[in-house]
Amino acid sequence: MSAESTTLIVPPKPAETAARRLVRIAGEALPPELAHLAEGPMADALAKAVAFARRSVSPTTEKIYADDWEAFCAWCRSKNAPHLPAPPAVVAAYLAERSEKLGRSGLRLVLAAIGFYHRRSGHVWVSNDPVISNVMRGILRGQQRPVRPAAALASPEIRQLLGTCRTDPPLPEGLSDLRDRALLLTCFAGGLRRSELVALDRKDVKMKPDGLELHIRKSKGDQEGEGAKVLIARGARPETCPLRAMQAWLKAAAITYGPVFRHVTKGGALEGRLTGNGVWRILRRRAELAGLEIAATERLSPHGMRAGFITEAYLHGALDEQVMAHARQKSIETTRRYRNRAKTVAASPTRLLDL
Repeated sequence: MSAESTTLIVPPKPAETAARRLVRIAGEALPPELAHLAEGPMADALAKAVAFARRSVSPTTEKIYADDWEAFCAWCRSKNAPHLPAPPAVVAAYLAERSEKLGRSGLRLVLAAIGFYHRRSGHVWVSNDPVISNVMRGILRGQQRPVRPAAALASPEIRQLLGTCRTDPPLPEGLSDLRDRALLLTCFAGGLRRSELVALDRKDVKMKPDGLELHIRKSKGDQEGEGAKVLIARGARPETCPLRAMQAWLKAAAITYGPVFRHVTKGGALEGRLTGNGVWRILRRRAELAGLEIAATERLSPHGMRAGFITEAYLHGALDEQVMAHARQKSIETTRRYRNRAKTVAASPTRLLDL
């Protein structure tokens, strides 16, 4: 026989049907015992349910959860332990091992990711299970790491930071000064989260005679994506006016579409959208240039601008509903924490001293 006649022809594998793919996906997003419905009359409706289930959290949150979940699964496989469903004792052991490298927030994020994937797969998840909660309390007591809140950056600190930004710099190398001025004032006066700040596109910013109108398309407290409007009044002084700073930046950078806040090279060239970490680096650089001092019990963070706005608003008599609406806070408990912080400053007896 010739070489050609002895060649085995392997038939191609049949393409995976849409229903079969849906069965596999539904087993992750819905109770496994219902996955067989994907091959019946409910296939279309079930496909939509799976799609909605996968959109129950933001893409960023899901990516964070996915990384922590994969690490947990890999650890369980290395220990020959079940991961889905995971017995509380296994989860507690994993938290105990990760506590060597993770602090309070990191461990809680891990726990949230494990709970998310259990609920998504149709398994009962009790977040306050005694085995897990007791171990968590023991870990946190053992770590004895003091919580360092973000230092509130109010108007005096913002003006100090702005002092490092030239108001009329030579272009194009001075673009970063104009960008940072607009960024700091918009973040502070808008009470914005850094994720909301960097997500702004040119179409989301409207210039009005009395100030800025920002369209926040989605945020941490808006998982349904309803969006919100944030109004920032025109400043009384040109050097600290958010509207004038935004106008100067957009005009100098010739931004007519796309991201508002972008990376700027040393030579003044514009690059892609600024990230949350980019905002943190800008704040750190400006704080170093300004010689801004932060108490050892606090930390420098972009969240400090949001905290500073809320605290200062309360100090000047703002009402709960005004603060909640502007900062887009869903819980009155969150708002009250800032109000208590403002009251602590306002009620200090040292304000009565003739100093």
